[in-house]
Amino acid sequence: MQENQKIRNIAIIAHVDHGKTTLVDAILRQTEVQRNVRDLGELIMDNMDQERERGITIKAKNASVMHGEIKINIVDTPGHADFGGEVERTLRMVDGVLLLVDAKEGPMPQTRFVLRKALELGLRVIVVINKIDRAEAQPEEVVNKTFDLFCDLNASEAQLDFPVVYASAIKGVATNDLKVESADITPLLDTIVKKIPEPKVNSGDPLQVLILALFADNYKGNMGIGKITAGKIKKSDNVAAYKKNKTMIPFKVTSLLTYKGLERIEENEAYCGDIVAIAGLDNIGIGDTVTDPVNPNPLAPPVIDEPTVQMTFGVNTSPFAGKEGKHVTSRVIRERLYRELETNVSLRVNDTESADTFLVAGRGELHLAVLIETMRREGYEMQVSKPEVIFHVKDGVEQEPFEFLMIDVPTQYQGPIIEAIGKRKGALKNMVQTPGSEMHFEYLIPTRGVIGLKGLLMTQTRGTAVLHHVFDSYRPIESKEFNPDSHGSLISMENGATTAYSLDNIQERGALFIGPGINVYQGMIIGECARDSDLDVNPCKGKKLSNMRSTGSDDAAILTPPREMNLELAIEYIGPDELVEVTPDNIRLRKKVLVANLRKKYG
Repeated sequence: MQENQKIRNIAIIAHVDHGKTTLVDAILRQTEVQRNVRDLGELIMDNMDQERERGITIKAKNASVMHGEIKINIVDTPGHADFGGEVERTLRMVDGVLLLVDAKEGPMPQTRFVLRKALELGLRVIVVINKIDRAEAQPEEVVNKTFDLFCDLNASEAQLDFPVVYASAIKGVATNDLKVESADITPLLDTIVKKIPEPKVNSGDPLQVLILALFADNYKGNMGIGKITAGKIKKSDNVAAYKKNKTMIPFKVTSLLTYKGLERIEENEAYCGDIVAIAGLDNIGIGDTVTDPVNPNPLAPPVIDEPTVQMTFGVNTSPFAGKEGKHVTSRVIRERLYRELETNVSLRVNDTESADTFLVAGRGELHLAVLIETMRREGYEMQVSKPEVIFHVKDGVEQEPFEFLMIDVPTQYQGPIIEAIGKRKGALKNMVQTPGSEMHFEYLIPTRGVIGLKGLLMTQTRGTAVLHHVFDSYRPIESKEFNPDSHGSLISMENGATTAYSLDNIQERGALFIGPGINVYQGMIIGECARDSDLDVNPCKGKKLSNMRSTGSDDAAILTPPREMNLELAIEYIGPDELVEVTPDNIRLRKKVLVANLRKKYG
């Protein structure tokens, strides 16, 4: 890259499912970043298995496109509140943002969160009203709501004068005027070039690169990614990493990469304003500044909001321990968790009094569930506890986290919604009827009340409820007593394989989580009891042979299909005295104390 080449660095931010990654797809395809880009399918930037399965972005990713003679570096960011840490640090890498807003839904909780972070950094914002092709689209009203949101967040006069682009990411079109049709995404790229400022160039100052992301290369080792905010850098330069603890580690740049399309390209030299990846120091970390060792010029590391939820990760102690996982000991689990801290800036890990258990804190249930699922797929086996909120003490007053919650639900289910949220200490802030016979609720609710809420509402509204929540603030605790959804479990009292005959009798007592022919152990949870108390049952009992009937007549048993418990539902379901056993092959629920008599003794 030439020193005088013009650059724009932008991040795409939005609420979950408002079309960020689809818009990036359209930009990458229409700028022909590489020959086979049209063969890469949909959601090109979502290249993690879990991202494609869940339909959400989890990790922020970089790419670049050329528009005329101008290089546009693009950062695609997550939209879910639990991955806000990814957004917070990557915004330090750019000079402007595209704020995507759904033309029907308008600004949502995460829209407020990511926009507040962008405005605090003084970034230039381009508002993109996406999905204008939807039948229920109301783009002009959404623009007004977005302007009101800017005002609520105390945007400056310059930030309030934001340009608006109307787009349909899935069709790959954008326009500056709803009355003017467009055939491609060019109007958006033109607006980026015109409205997003160029990076400030301080080529004569000492080198300064704040590392805001990491990736591992099999040949080059760990590489730090960041924007050159001062000076320039060459391959083989002697530089230093200024660590967060104010120590300096000198190293030699062994590899220097910049982004070209979806690929990282080896360069001999890079200049102020560009986003680069630097190799040469294996223990480089997020928040380190790569700088001149003689004239260090460090930058302050990014400030990340603290976690609000914590749970314990421990060595699996069930009778099936070690049968399905490759990594089962406390040492390897601890190493993996502490290695995650290098890239997962919102995560916190602490040792406990027990050498086999670790306390892991994150930004929400989904944040921790994604980590558990990732470890599970890597061959780790462990047991995890019910999530608990993290309390703070400020000025002698104990406080807990509160969240802003939005729910859209058909009108006939508004009663169960109001009742369920009321039990969880939620305060109703707004309620309106939207077009299409739907009710829109806005609540301020303790984070304790959000845990387990999604599964409950999905059951009560037959899967029609749509809910979003984002961390709001820490507030004084209203009541320590909080147990809105106490439940009873059906617990196996035997070891062995389940039988249809036995499950046929047990299903009258509640909802089953497993079917026949499944290996179970004493203390394993096999279903939810219809009452609020636990019930020990024998799911392995077979029909006795007699001169009247044969054991083969078990086939006549008619079983209700079991309720499928994935990882998120299992974490939501368990109570304080229960655990989720996670292995590469299975997710099981169990009691902390497996033997029934001992449970009563310690109960």
